Amino acid sequence: MSVFDDARINMIESQLRPSKVTDERVIDAFARIRRELFVPPALRAMAYIDDNLPVSGARYLMQPMVAARLLQAAAVKPKDVVLVVGAGVGYEAALLAMLGRGVIALEEDGVLARDGRSALVDHRIASVNYVEETMALGHKARAPYDVIVFGGGVTAVPSEITAQLAEHGRLVVVSRPHERVGHATLITRAGGVLAQRVIFDAVTPLLPGFGPKPGFVF
Repeated sequence: MSVFDDARINMIESQLRPSKVTDERVIDAFARIRRELFVPPALRAMAYIDDNLPVSGARYLMQPMVAARLLQAAAVKPKDVVLVVGAGVGYEAALLAMLGRGVIALEEDGVLARDGRSALVDHRIASVNYVEETMALGHKARAPYDVIVFGGGVTAVPSEITAQLAEHGRLVVVSRPHERVGHATLITRAGGVLAQRVIFDAVTPLLPGFGPKPGFVF
């Protein structure tokens, strides 16, 4: 076993399981995906730290525990089609590929998308399709989605994206309406009505384009 294999096992046993991650399908996905391949080479020694990990500019990989609990709450089924908004370097998209049928990785930063595609090739994952478009608009072409996952925090979920959630679909996101401690939130659609439930608190950096709207200046 390599030092990264040991670190991956330690992440599962010391970060995920003690944080109420009990879904064995989710845990198996974290065991199979090599997180170190999704971070810049200079940061690979830190790939499994219990924190948000910077990957480029203002972009981060979510804290492993937060990502795991979000995926667990999404309850991804083997036949589900998933949209990842703000896929970045593709780590969450790779995990979701282990759980669902297909994944649309929506990302507007071409460099991050390139790095993500490379890491997916290393894992021989063919069920993730990167789409380079404006993240705040979602991706209507493949909607509706059984599951929508945000790869970072938002002050609000755009209606353009909730409209792309299928009936009985699940959307998981860290909501930070006031830029303070966020709330990991599960949004579901039933009978055409959206309902939401806070799952836990999380400090997850905001995705570009999903921050507070500038106010009027007089």
